[in-house]
Amino acid sequence: MLKNTCKSAMERVLDEQLRNSKFSSPAEEHPKRGCYYTPIPRIIKRKGIESEQLTSLNLDKTELLETLLVKDYGGSEESLLGELQFAFIAFLMGQSLEAFMQWKSLVSLLLGCTEAPFQTRSRLFTKFIKVIYYQLKYGLQKDRSVGEAGTSALLDDSWFSSDSFLHRLCKDFFSLVQDASVVDGDLLSWTRKLKELLENSLGWEFRQKSAVDGIYFEENDEYAPVVEMLDEPSGSEPTSS
Repeated sequence: MLKNTCKSAMERVLDEQLRNSKFSSPAEEHPKRGCYYTPIPRIIKRKGIESEQLTSLNLDKTELLETLLVKDYGGSEESLLGELQFAFIAFLMGQSLEAFMQWKSLVSLLLGCTEAPFQTRSRLFTKFIKVIYYQLKYGLQKDRSVGEAGTSALLDDSWFSSDSFLHRLCKDFFSLVQDASVVDGDLLSWTRKLKELLENSLGWEFRQKSAVDGIYFEENDEYAPVVEMLDEPSGSEPTSS
């Protein structure tokens, strides 16, 4: 699965650097040790269905997410988020290529869902966006010894490229939130926070095709999504940093 994952030029450079790192320990060299991650299919393949339906399943990963939650995580959203957290820590602190690829697979899965964030899993996606917000906020801390804009003390320079998988996925997700007719208030707030973090830390621009830039709307904008506050609180509201 990992070998078939599409990578940009900058991501291939990151892979090579991780392989050559003195801290890197490929799983195949230690068959009795290491971390065991949940397999995340990159492409959905299924026999006996129409090509249009198969295309739809690959464009919206909601059904795959639901299947994995039931089959591999026992229906626990927290278990999925826990693996996301573990993979990021193992990558950041252990320079593990395997951990990075698992983190990438989970992020790609969740950001590849177009129905779940608004209809079935709003709370999961609010927690997910909050998790990667703090992961990236920590990972993108500036290297004060260098003093250059966009320089991280913990992450490789490939993270700063607008050609990275994260930029493409976030751009599509931000556009999805913008175009949604109804969106959970907490999800919208944390999505705004994540967008601001990436713009300020990496200098990324998320240009939209519409006249409205990003996911910000005027209060009297008739095309803005309806913000829906759920009955039960899903955690504290994000505060401006």
